[in-house]
Amino acid sequence: MVEQAGSEPYDPDNLLDRHSRHETLEHHYALMQRRERELVDRRLGLSTGRVLSIGAGWHPGRHLFPSPAFELVAADADPAKVAGLLDTGRADDALVGYAGRLGLAPRSFDVVLYRLVLHHIAYKEPLAPCFTEAASLLVPGGALVAVEPGLWHPVGATLAVANRVGLGTRVHGTPDDVPLSPRRLLDEARAAGLDPELHAVTYAWRRLSPTAQRAAGALDRPLGSRTVSARLGHTLMLIARRDPGA
Repeated sequence: MVEQAGSEPYDPDNLLDRHSRHETLEHHYALMQRRERELVDRRLGLSTGRVLSIGAGWHPGRHLFPSPAFELVAADADPAKVAGLLDTGRADDALVGYAGRLGLAPRSFDVVLYRLVLHHIAYKEPLAPCFTEAASLLVPGGALVAVEPGLWHPVGATLAVANRVGLGTRVHGTPDDVPLSPRRLLDEARAAGLDPELHAVTYAWRRLSPTAQRAAGALDRPLGSRTVSARLGHTLMLIARRDPGA
């Protein structure tokens, strides 16, 4: 298994990675990160702040919240990843902990980031504790940002079927890659007392050729922030704000 520049490993032992070029995957991650940054800059409008990246892995989201303007604190259940983030300077601070039970001080972050994390948690656990914790950690007016694969995109729906019939690991390398329903993301945010909005990061799929990715990606800006069409994205961004007066 080879670590990518994005957030997911390249595993030649599963069907999709075996039939995908590494360069094609890298191309997708670069385009996706640029679109994520565009959405965060436009919708949050922050030039500085304190950010908590939960389930940070090796890539805690520095492309979204660069140093030194943003203080980025990373949390991950794997001590080796926490140590690696500190050693490489990808995070300003880091701690070992589990989503939904981090035990951090309330109202201590401007942004709580879940980047490609919640869909793995959803495999075994309810998501409500993650949203409730995020809401409590945000300062008034702060925002939860979650980037997740969408269930209503044709690829997401197909992967969901593969998971249901027990072929998830063989097809895409893991059984816990669970595309999330846009409705579920919005409902979980509202239940935690947050005011959500949903965007499509991209309609493209990382297995497509760069040419096909660019063609599908041409839909991202004109359709990606519309109420209905945003829900059909391959990758979704949920931005859920805490009431400024709360």
